[in-house]
Amino acid sequence: MTADRTHLARTELAGLLTDAAQSVSGVLTTEYPTSASRSYLHPVLGALSAGPRVISELNDRLEEFVIEEPLPSTPAGLFTLASYASALGWLTESLAELTASVDQICTHVGIPAEPPDPAFAAPSPAEQDDEFDFAFSALELAAIRTAAEAAGLSPGDYVEVLSRSLLAASRITDACTEISNGLLEDAAYVLGEATDHVWIGEGPNNLPTLVRSLLARMESAE
Repeated sequence: MTADRTHLARTELAGLLTDAAQSVSGVLTTEYPTSASRSYLHPVLGALSAGPRVISELNDRLEEFVIEEPLPSTPAGLFTLASYASALGWLTESLAELTASVDQICTHVGIPAEPPDPAFAAPSPAEQDDEFDFAFSALELAAIRTAAEAAGLSPGDYVEVLSRSLLAASRITDACTEISNGLLEDAAYVLGEATDHVWIGEGPNNLPTLVRSLLARMESAE
């Protein structure tokens, strides 16, 4: 019976991490309807809308895990708790960075919209061609002009804010992918190893994947 209960506990712990990984992955697949006037924000709006909900759900599950069950004291339980808490903290930090990036984009384009200053009027079509034809094809230029016009921006401003949006989307994608993969690796470790072999001791090899990744990031930033 002890072995059965131990196996069940490890299954539940691994399930907690696996479910969290799926939730984090869901941030990247969420679609958000974007109007033509805000098309430059399309790359980030899905993650921006889903992120707070996922963080709230993960936090609720963590509270249930700690409150409804005895506070983890086994090596496997502590390992799982460390992995889960690291994932939640990392996702929260990444969403805060995404929110700050979107806020900067909105500030740049004047949201809430202000009447355009005549001194900053959009360049003439000829000027636009001189500025962009070295980087874009005629078809791409036409698409940029159309999207920029719908957004009330000059083509140059539109390209700039779209580039910022794509960069922010790339960052949150990288973060969510690493978080999700780390959770899955830790889940497999908890499930596949005997409980008395899952332990947190001295040295980086005994830490959850995400904890090791966070420590590596901190060291590289120093």
